[in-house]
Parts: sequence; structure tokens; C-alpha cells
Amino acid sequence: MFNKILIANRGEIACRVAATARRMAIKTVAVYSDADANAKHVSVCDEAVHIGGSSPKDSYLRWEKIIAAAQATGAQAIHPGYGFLSENEEFAQACSKAGLVFIGPPASAMKAMGLKAESKRLMGLAGVPLVPGYHGAEQDAALLQREADAIGYPVLIKASAGGGGKGMRTVDRAEDFAAALASCQREAINSFGDDAVLIEKYVQRPRHIEIQVFGDTLGNYVYLFERDCSVQRRHQKVLEEAPAPGMTPALRKQMGEAAVAAARAVNYVGAGTVEFIVETRPRTDGDEQFSAGPPQGNEVRREPKLAPSGGSAAPASSAKADPGAVASVGAFYFMEMNTRLQVEHPITEAISGQDLVEWQLRVASGQPLPLLQEQLRISGHAIEARICAENPDKNFMPATGTLHVYELPDCVTFERGNIGSSAVVRVDSGVRQGDAISPFYDSMVAKLIVHGDTRAQALARLDVALAQTHIVGLNTNVQFLRNVVQSRSFVEADLDTGLIPREEAVLFKQEKVGLALAVSGAIAHTLLQEMALEADLAEKSLWLDPWARRDGWRSHGPSTRRFDFEFAGVVHVVQMTTLHDGALQLDVAGVSESFSFAAVTHGIDVHLGERRQILNVYKSGAAVHIFSAQGATQLITIDALAHAGDNQAEGGRLTAPMPGKVVSFAVKAGDKVRTGQALAVLDAMKMEHTISSPMDGVVAELLYAPGDQVPEGAELLKLVTS
Repeated sequence: MFNKILIANRGEIACRVAATARRMAIKTVAVYSDADANAKHVSVCDEAVHIGGSSPKDSYLRWEKIIAAAQATGAQAIHPGYGFLSENEEFAQACSKAGLVFIGPPASAMKAMGLKAESKRLMGLAGVPLVPGYHGAEQDAALLQREADAIGYPVLIKASAGGGGKGMRTVDRAEDFAAALASCQREAINSFGDDAVLIEKYVQRPRHIEIQVFGDTLGNYVYLFERDCSVQRRHQKVLEEAPAPGMTPALRKQMGEAAVAAARAVNYVGAGTVEFIVETRPRTDGDEQFSAGPPQGNEVRREPKLAPSGGSAAPASSAKADPGAVASVGAFYFMEMNTRLQVEHPITEAISGQDLVEWQLRVASGQPLPLLQEQLRISGHAIEARICAENPDKNFMPATGTLHVYELPDCVTFERGNIGSSAVVRVDSGVRQGDAISPFYDSMVAKLIVHGDTRAQALARLDVALAQTHIVGLNTNVQFLRNVVQSRSFVEADLDTGLIPREEAVLFKQEKVGLALAVSGAIAHTLLQEMALEADLAEKSLWLDPWARRDGWRSHGPSTRRFDFEFAGVVHVVQMTTLHDGALQLDVAGVSESFSFAAVTHGIDVHLGERRQILNVYKSGAAVHIFSAQGATQLITIDALAHAGDNQAEGGRLTAPMPGKVVSFAVKAGDKVRTGQALAVLDAMKMEHTISSPMDGVVAELLYAPGDQVPEGAELLKLVTS
């Protein structure tokens, strides 16, 4: 076994690898960029080496610097994590030439599986079912258009060297193909240095189910069951769960063996994931849930409600699906193989009780797999929620900023799954309170993993854990995740990659707290702060002007205090009345209710009329953030004495919603444009974002050029009315 390894990554995966290494008494070396000088992953390793600038191309993608750091520190092996260099065959070969062990598959396996077209050819030879499509080397745009037309729309364009949703577009009409192809190729060349694409039939209502495989240097292979990753936005996963709801023992074995065949075909070593598209359709109660190969016929059948599924402590070959658990019948097709550890590996750890990073280290050091297939068991159900810095209500726009508040539920970190009640909630995170989410890397803040005896129990635990996750300082998707978890489709396991748009009405722009409760929490927080200040002054025997006290005392009659708030874009004037006996009343939007509050261990106990809630309230500048059992919201405090000033919006300005790089402009000075027309493309946080016109007008001036870096709020171009 190694005595020292270098972790060629950052964030939560670097922290997670370091934790297992520490448990195994293996020393660790971190690498870091300028932006990550004070990052958590640097502090949790035994030593650290600076490798360059903030941009990945100047640091985490500079494999020659990483190898030099490993040699200088005496590391014997390099763990690449996921992303960055984890699937770079050139890096794996360079490690070998430098006398370092690459903790991952051989370069030949990465090469075979790294190009989607080649991998599909190999899988076809190995007998693994494939989606109909074009996987050829010829990349002429006209030929690709003809192939797409022949396959039939909708089609999916995918970067051949890609992953993580980069360089991927769904095209519904032939006339949209050329623009989508160009966008895919730009994103692919920027992300992977290769603009080759493949085209596949877009499967209607697909489920995304992946199989965790492992191989060792002795020729042993196993599959550690499946994960359902169907809940996605922008082709990137949002929620993952294991085992897949409705999975039958027969199908689990069939898909697992197909995944192992894929691994054997390329002499795979280490952790890998074989991803399948599962075609869904209605079924009758007597049918199997899934089948390999093309679906038979187009008959319409009744689709019963999906009951929550649970795991089983029995061997995979004898495990039973929950009574009533139903998933739609269809074919499963090979999609791709990820030649690395996956972001969602913790849910496999939770149901199997295995530490997959420990397996990686043992296999890379030449040891056999810790367990054989017949020794592996499924226990319970696990779900992972990816907490990201983004605004779901604005098309998942990535966000940057400082984590002023970062409160998590009671949890364990980087532990084996399913070890007693202490492991029912696990958080994998690479940040701490006070850290910043920068524009240089992806937007993930943390992974929240829950485990239960059944799917229903895991769902309940996940909702509670999300409610107890309080983040202030930037937009996150925590409330959106709660909305998904509570949605009909997810509760009933009616899963496919279209779940989010299908449930749009209950997922986006949901206000779960409400004006009255939000205002009562904000006022209670303000009054508690004032009381604490007065108590502090009294304790220090400092004089306090009695006329400056704000407790509302009067020698006779009630008193009224005014509070001004902006909530959901509307300004509200709230009156708090202190009665002669000291009781409080709030008048919110014309409704007067009794009001009282008290500080408690885990927040503020607020009584408003007949309602009683424990609220957690945090103030950041003028913004007040309120977290409740129902959900989270925020409002803005307004200084009623402040001058309004000139608040008239400046018309005709189009600004960058976040720091990024200008990819292209679709217009030039003098062009007439209409409302909603695409004007520019901005690349930020590994994704392309289209800037559209807010009005009809004429382009007066372009203020930047393609390739320019722009800060958040920078004006990109000027529009004037036509």
C-alpha cells in the first residue's frame, strides 16, 4: 500500500479522498491555485503545493506541474478525483513514465471509452445494446445534418470527448440543427479541446440509470448495483438515488452483467461507471419493469402508481422489488462509460457499506477486489442532493459570492454509509463558512446524502435535512431541491429526464413562507438584536438615552412602530402596536394579529395569531433571510427616512449576469433586433449563457469583443429604441 499520495483535484472530492487516506494512514499532498490558497482541501491534507493561476488551464489542468509536485514531495501515486485530468489519457501515461501510479484505469481504457463514437463501436462488438445514431469520424456539418435528418427528430448532439452535459444539445427540428451544432462544437472545444460530436436518436421519456463497476489487476470484476440519475437540468444531475426505484432482480443482474462486459472489453481497472438510457413506456401489472433490446410494439397500457421502493439485505440475485413498485417497460441502451469515480458515488457507499475510495487505493496498489459479486449486498435506500450556487428561477443561472452563513444539519462527513443511526445524513463539502464560490470552477457547494431503510424514509430524511441547510451570501438551489423532493413525480418515482420541465408549475417561483410569517421573523430578529444591545450596555453600566429606547413603553395608551419591507418586489408598510400591557400586535397587509416571540436554542419561536413556527433568521446587509420548516424566503428592509434618489432604470443596457468570457456576438452595430432575440453568448462557470434582447431596438455599440473577460454587471452592448 502507498504511504503518500497526491490529490490532483480540489473541493469536496479532494477532501473526501484525503479523509479515506487518513483513515488508512496514508499521507496526502494537496495542490492549489491562486484562488484556492485558503481552500478547505488545502487545510485537510498533510502538505500542499501551489501550481498556478486561478483558471483551471493555468493550474489544475497543468499536469506537468502536478507530476513535478508529486515527485518533489515523495508521493508514490496520484488520485485525480473527477473532472479536470481524471479522464486524460496523456496525464495517465505521463504518470506512468514518471514512476507514479495513476489511481484510475489504464490509459488504453480511457482512450477507448473517452471518445463516445469509439466506445459505442466497442460496446457493439461486446454485445451491449446501443441507441441508434451516427458515431462516425466524418464531421462535415452538411453530413451531420443529413445523418440527423435520417435518424429522425428529436436528436441529441453530444461532444464525442465530453461529459457532464458539456457540448450537448437536444434538437427538435431540422431547421435548428446547424445553430445547435455550432454551439455544441464551441463548448466542446473549450471544455475538452476536441469539437467532434456524435448524433443519436433522442429517446422519449428516458430514465438515466448507471451501474458502478470495479475491476482489479488480477482480472476480477464486480458491479456494485445501480443508481438512478434521471432528475437532471441542462443534462446535469440534480438528485441521484440507489437502488433505482422499481428495479427487478432480473434486470439488475442483466444490466450489471452488461456493465461488467463493457469493463472487460477494455481491460478496465479501478472504479468506473457504465451509464445506460432506459426507455420508458406504460406497462401492465404482469410485465417486467425493463427489458434489454428494442421495445415490442406501440400499445398503450395502464401505468399504475409507483410505490416507494426499498432495498434488501439479501444478495442482489435474490433481492425483491417493493410490492407495488412499478417502473415503465422499455429497452436499455449503452450511453457512455465514465472512467473515474462519480460525483454520486456516496449513495452506492451508503447501500453497500463499502468505501469506494478505499477500493480504489487497494486496487491501484495491486491488491485484489475486497469482495466478490456474491458477497455484495444492498441495504436500504440512499438519495443524494447536489447543492449548487445557482438561481433555479433564472434558468439555473450560476451564482458567485461568499458563504456568510453555512449551517448544515447534524451529519457525518466522508464516512462509510449505513453504519448506525449516525450515518443517516452525510455531507460531502469542500467549503466552510466564510469561503467564497468563485467563477473559476463549478457551482457545487456540497452533496447532501441521506440513507433510510426504505425510499419513503430516505425521502422524509432528505426533506428535513434540506430544511436544516441554511446558506446566506449567494443564491442556491436548496429550496428548489425541496420542491423536487415534494413533487408528485419524485414522490411516486415517476422518473425520467423530463421530470423537471414536467413539474415546472410546482418547482419554480414557489413562495412557501409567505409575507406575514416572513415579516414576523424579520421583526422578531430586529427586536432581539435591540434587546441584546440594551442588555450589553446595561451590563457595562453605559448610559442609554431613555428616549432612544424602542420597547414601545408609554405612560398611557398603545404605541405604534413602523417597519418598511420589500417582499417579492412589492413594498409593504407594517405596523407593530405595543399595547399598554406590553402585548404586541402586527398589522400586515391590512390584517392585524397578536404577535410574540422568544429566542430558543435552534432559532426564534414566533407566535403570529394562531400560528407558531420556529424560524431561523439571518441578516446580511439590507436582506433578511428566513428559514422555516415549510421553506425559505427573504425580504429587504427599507430605511423609511432614506432619500429615494433617482431610481429610474437606465434603458437599453445589457449587462453580464456573472463574471465570464464573451464567446460571441450574434449582432453588430446598426442591426435591428426584436424582443427575445439572441444577442451574445457568455461562457461562465463551465456553461454557455445566451444574452437576449429585452426590447425591440437597434444595436448602437458593442462594448467588448469575443474572448474578452468581463466582470459581473459589465455592460456588453448598447441598445436604442428604433
